[in-house]
Amino acid sequence: MDSLPGISFDALPAELAELLRPRVERLGYLGEFFRVAAHQPAALGHFVRFTEALKEALPERLMELVALTVSTRLGNSYERVQHERLGLKLGFSEAWIRAVERLEPDADEELDPFERAAQRLVLAVVDSQGRAATRPAEQFLAIADPESLMGVLLATGRYLAHAAVCNAIGITAPFDSPLGRSS
Repeated sequence: MDSLPGISFDALPAELAELLRPRVERLGYLGEFFRVAAHQPAALGHFVRFTEALKEALPERLMELVALTVSTRLGNSYERVQHERLGLKLGFSEAWIRAVERLEPDADEELDPFERAAQRLVLAVVDSQGRAATRPAEQFLAIADPESLMGVLLATGRYLAHAAVCNAIGITAPFDSPLGRSS
């Protein structure tokens, strides 16, 4: 959206800049989502802290499964490509990332039973806005602990919010998919 200007890293409030500095150093740039969301600096700060708390609460592989599932289902190429790149950097196989992005948890042997149950839950939440997710939540809880269930649900909400913003204002991936997928 050309009418919504981004805020440069140098123009961010000091507290937000410090919070985002590790991300900027890791990526080498301040992503467009953060540049435009910085128009609400307090909310963006909480969003970043919320994300970091979820990353501490969930294993990396489960967090990536949630991120890739939501971003793929909702067509958020900005987040999908970022998490494809991150997943590869974390050592996850290209086959595993592709399996997650197929969005067919019951048909994919690349995902273990825990991951399949988690993806069924995430898809139920996304597809039904949570209304048809009780059974998948119960099935996930049968093999997981309450902390994992709530972590997956909250992470799903986090990535839903990100997708809504990116899709509403037309933010797309700044890089090509490392898997050769179209953005």
